Amino acid sequence: MRQLDDTDLEILRLLLEDASRTYSDIAEIVDVSPPTVSDRIDRLREMGVIRRFTIDLDSSKLNDGVSVLVEAELSPTVDDGVLERFAALEDVEHAFLTADSRVFLNANVPEGDVRQLLAGGVDLDLVERFDVSLLVQSEWRPKVKDRDAGTEGGLEQTVRQ
Repeated sequence: MRQLDDTDLEILRLLLEDASRTYSDIAEIVDVSPPTVSDRIDRLREMGVIRRFTIDLDSSKLNDGVSVLVEAELSPTVDDGVLERFAALEDVEHAFLTADSRVFLNANVPEGDVRQLLAGGVDLDLVERFDVSLLVQSEWRPKVKDRDAGTEGGLEQTVRQ
């Protein structure tokens, strides 16, 4: 895989700060042409570095319910598509699957509806146990590491609920 250069990293930092920036705006900051920015972003997408462009919504302001973190220990026999099924559920914001068959879900659910949430992703007979924690705050901070020092770059994006 081709190594990213300083221009690629700066483009990523700028997009983390504001993914709706225009190519012209980015080009002016990194001192290249807008078509060059377009080409580099296309290449970063093809490499899988940029997976998608999206917005981050605070669903607690849009929906009734409570924000929770659910940890569910699943049977080791659960199929490979379980994470995708959980992630596709309307109430789920983030979904993670660990190597030891645990699923972590950040979701906004009506009070008492966690079993129904789990049933949307997997047969409840495959849930060995689950724990629910009420979330009062969360942060998301994607970062781009500096190439030379191996330290994190200066721009961070923070999202709070």
